[in-house]
Amino acid sequence: MKLKSHWWWDLTALDFARLDMHNIVAVLPVGAVEQHGPHLPVKVDSAISNGIIEEAVRNMTEDFPVLVLPTLSIGKSDEHIDYPGTLTISADTLAQLWFEVAHSAYRAGVRKIVFVNAHGGQPQIMEVVCRRLRIELGMMAVGCAWYSVTEMGDLFNKHELKHGIHAGEVETSMMLYLHGDLVDMAHAKHWESLSVGLEKKGGMLSPEGAVGFGWQAQDLHPSGACGNAAAADTERGEILVKRAATRIVTLLEEVSAFSMEHFANKPDSTAH
Repeated sequence: MKLKSHWWWDLTALDFARLDMHNIVAVLPVGAVEQHGPHLPVKVDSAISNGIIEEAVRNMTEDFPVLVLPTLSIGKSDEHIDYPGTLTISADTLAQLWFEVAHSAYRAGVRKIVFVNAHGGQPQIMEVVCRRLRIELGMMAVGCAWYSVTEMGDLFNKHELKHGIHAGEVETSMMLYLHGDLVDMAHAKHWESLSVGLEKKGGMLSPEGAVGFGWQAQDLHPSGACGNAAAADTERGEILVKRAATRIVTLLEEVSAFSMEHFANKPDSTAH
């Protein structure tokens, strides 16, 4: 089965009618439009999601059974609403939006879908939506945050990876590669997150991790950014985007090979 394009909206209704859609894995890139400090555009999360997926598509063969749905760029960003430029959707609305797009793909015949997320405030919503798609539609729905499946320890130090969670060295490097013309390094600084001070106290409390609390961006740093953005560079950004794309393609290969027969098991309360 050869695809004339891996982009969903490039196909005609006749193309869809001729495809065996049950063998297609749909990909839904999701991002956010929110402040990322004084040096990065508000498109960061969506730009990174798009950049990774575009690189992944370049690595796909014509017979790779994947169709990429149009990116849903606005997400749940209420932790950033006190900064100008942030756009946000409520968690309930976003979950319903994602579900309905997936349901549309289901009506076209798709039985497997992978969400590729670039915004740290959305994995919990992905998990809820994926479970709902399994229960209500019998779909295989996979939630993936690119940063959770991509090794970065050889590119950035442990301190930055733990505390530079927003507009820091990682995201700034990726944006320098993807959209360098939109990055203003004159405003890039090393912003120390509240989490650094909490870690030094040696307790369990932390904004994120095994223990987390509800926070707004200004709670971590008034700039709305956390991490050493001033140390970012284009070279590591390119390596990371391409590495993440390779990981996504590997995941899609696994999803494609996954047998839906695993979902055919009937409950047996006597099994032990």
